[in-house]
Amino acid sequence: MKRRSLILGASTIALSQLASGCNIGQQASLKVRLLQNSIPVQLLGEFRKTLTLRAKLNFDPEKQLSALFKLLTTLKEQGKPNNNQDRSFLDLIRIRSRTPISPDLVTLGDYWLKSAIEQELIQPLNIETLPGWKQLPPEYQKLVKRDQTGQLDNSGKVWGAPYRWGATVIAYRRDKFKALGWTPTDWSDLWRESLRDRISVLNHPREVIGLTLKNLGLSYNQQDLNQVKDLKPALRQLAKQVKFYSSDHYLKPLVLGDTWVAVGWSTDILALRTRDRQIEAVVPQSGTALWSDVWVKPVSVSSASDSSESNSESDLSKKWIEFCWDSKSAKQISLLTNAASPILLKIPRNKLPQDIQTLPLLLPEAEILNKCEFLHPLPESTQKQYESLWKEMRNT
Repeated sequence: MKRRSLILGASTIALSQLASGCNIGQQASLKVRLLQNSIPVQLLGEFRKTLTLRAKLNFDPEKQLSALFKLLTTLKEQGKPNNNQDRSFLDLIRIRSRTPISPDLVTLGDYWLKSAIEQELIQPLNIETLPGWKQLPPEYQKLVKRDQTGQLDNSGKVWGAPYRWGATVIAYRRDKFKALGWTPTDWSDLWRESLRDRISVLNHPREVIGLTLKNLGLSYNQQDLNQVKDLKPALRQLAKQVKFYSSDHYLKPLVLGDTWVAVGWSTDILALRTRDRQIEAVVPQSGTALWSDVWVKPVSVSSASDSSESNSESDLSKKWIEFCWDSKSAKQISLLTNAASPILLKIPRNKLPQDIQTLPLLLPEAEILNKCEFLHPLPESTQKQYESLWKEMRNT
């Protein structure tokens, strides 16, 4: 799934790299490939101040989670031994020059964890002894504990470090709803006749079929869709309401007024609301889907590093993860990236910054959050049911 926001750009990070590279003879380095705009630039300087040893920090942004997943795939291929004896030395040099440097940490969405583990693109993190881990809500700890196939497993290893999260929400135009005399509050409103051919949604079966299941009083993670007798009629009716499917441009019709409602990710919609006062949004009262960005560790692609350097890098990775879980950092992430830190969920609401307390789209009330769910990995048989239903819905 793709998400974007506007806080930390490539040029800003490059300046940080230059500043951190002024010292000669540095003993350690931390290389991070992160989702662009998911970390405030202020945190890089604050993190440097916490380090007692000289270190080179290299934070390199990428616009899409899909590109970061592709990077992990490339890094694994890079690590495979080259058995082609016919390549010339110059050919090998050219290939080497196009190969990305292996980072210590990479941003990945929790939705991608199963595939990354299954394809052996990442390795477990040894972070359960960190103080910040104990501050994570149990559902975030469970989210990243997986078995070797990527399925949730409470006794499994830890494959990611959650550092921010968001939700699927309903955005709508104030001006269009003023004449209607009501505003959306829950998923059931999407089926109202007055919104026929007025809705844009994500081009994502888990999201759209999931919200339909939620509206029927069921879970996003329903195992057997064939047992839900009202699901097909509900999807057929919803298809008549939908004018536009897209995971990249679903907000454009809303901005232009071609649609009056859009179902999308809170990061995108929070950013849009700062630019367009006609856009309002709500977290559905019956609960919604959640997502989390996590730090993952790529498979090792280099055996050249000596043990002391490797230990230094590993230590810096843990320090960075722990730093992101610090309450001060958590508040900055939440205020400046349009997504909340999971650490906030353990802080009393009245002790949070006022800007967070008064922004339910960023941090919904506990009553609604308790009804929300992460999209868990599904059995192959259930995935096929989703594909079949999605195809039928799109052809309605």
